[in-house]
Amino acid sequence: MEAHLRLATANYPVISFGTGSNVRLPGPSISQPNVYAFNRTSYDSMYKELYVKDEHLYRANGVLELLDRNRGIKWGPERWQDWSIGLPRLTQTNDKGSVGTEGGTVDVVFTCEERCWDAVIEDLHQRGGKLNKPVHVINVGIIDNAKEALAGGSAILDLANCFQKALEEEEEKFGSGSQARDGFDDRVPEIIGEWEERWPALPVSWTLAWF
Repeated sequence: MEAHLRLATANYPVISFGTGSNVRLPGPSISQPNVYAFNRTSYDSMYKELYVKDEHLYRANGVLELLDRNRGIKWGPERWQDWSIGLPRLTQTNDKGSVGTEGGTVDVVFTCEERCWDAVIEDLHQRGGKLNKPVHVINVGIIDNAKEALAGGSAILDLANCFQKALEEEEEKFGSGSQARDGFDDRVPEIIGEWEERWPALPVSWTLAWF
């Protein structure tokens, strides 16, 4: 969600998803996680439930801080595999209601764990690319803690800015049609290579897939 926050603050249209079967948050022990359903449980309700359960524990392990941040970004966690690709919808950023319209596709997907990258690619393959629309799927490997999330969010924003600049350059040459998009797609590997030189500590994987 740190990357979501960074991109949204920079005025990029962004949506975020998980890829697992449920949302799992740390509990009193490794064998006792707090498990919530995607698409049906708000971050606000998670926060309030864990606050009542054990405020000291969940404040000490950072879960309340994480949920407090998340509930200011969007209503609740969604699952990638349940997303109706190609179907526009209103997007919800918080409990105040619906804000903006999401067009049903994106140009770039960022993941932060290799297992999520694999899950997204597998799901897109199973959907069959019926829209014939290219999408760049990029994994930036980020260790799951607050410090690394901050650095990773900055790195992903940097890469998004480079993509945006390249697209604008192609549109200046060719207009906003398919030729500009083709030019941008061709430049993505080079852009990622240059980005890797600035962020050598972050492993990155990339592939071109289809909606």
